[in-house]
Amino acid sequence: MACEDRFLNDQRPKIDCLLFDLDDTLYPLSSGLSTEILKNIGDYLVQKLGIEESKIPDMCNLLYKNYGTTMAGLRAIGYTFDYEEYHSFVHGRLPYEKIKPDPVLRHLLLSLPIRKIIFTNADRTHTAKVLNRLGLEDCFEGIICFETLNPPMEATRTNIFDIIEYSLRPVAGMELPETPVLCKPSEYAIKQAFDIAGIDPQKTIFFDDSARNIQAGKRIGLHTVLVGTSHKVKGADHALESIHNIREALPELWEEGERSGDVIYSGKVAIETTVTA
Repeated sequence: MACEDRFLNDQRPKIDCLLFDLDDTLYPLSSGLSTEILKNIGDYLVQKLGIEESKIPDMCNLLYKNYGTTMAGLRAIGYTFDYEEYHSFVHGRLPYEKIKPDPVLRHLLLSLPIRKIIFTNADRTHTAKVLNRLGLEDCFEGIICFETLNPPMEATRTNIFDIIEYSLRPVAGMELPETPVLCKPSEYAIKQAFDIAGIDPQKTIFFDDSARNIQAGKRIGLHTVLVGTSHKVKGADHALESIHNIREALPELWEEGERSGDVIYSGKVAIETTVTA
């Protein structure tokens, strides 16, 4: 039986890439940064887009539920705004001091002789700040961020689609408008990230705190790890209470590297709109 198990393990594709989400994955939800982000998004909708404050909770919930991010949903229902201004408003006022250096995670990542890439819906400036605060700025070979999948484009203003009214009184045959923004959990967006980074999903492990993102990744062939809970959901191959549990859950990643004698990567990562390989 041991020989049979060894044979089956040898037949599995060797993992050659680790794909990591950023927020609430590389640092814990308990940091409170997500709460601050949600508050800033609400403020942006009121102050910059003129949306009634009383509508913000329902609208944000519906946009996130249907489009993956509030920004993607806003663009879908007809709002136009400058992407850079939006990100600057939402992330620029964040208390980044809440994120502490993580030497334990740094050691784990640098000890992994496998290509590591960040895949986040956030913008490149926020991504760089978070990685710098964590002390992980040289632990990744590439970054796929908002700008990677969404180059600047001129937006044409359209009539605003009332998503709250639609949710309360849906009209037969009427569908939600599509968004021009590419982001997780869109399977098309994830596949675009594969093409940009040269990723083979069968040889890649995807770490994310969002069950929806994990399920989308699983449907298109990724090995998946849900981070932030020990309770597995449909689509998750593993579930980790903390990213610190990675070696405990996936010891084979280190064992494969030790057998192959691969060189451990360590170098300053380029914070760019495209992946550096």
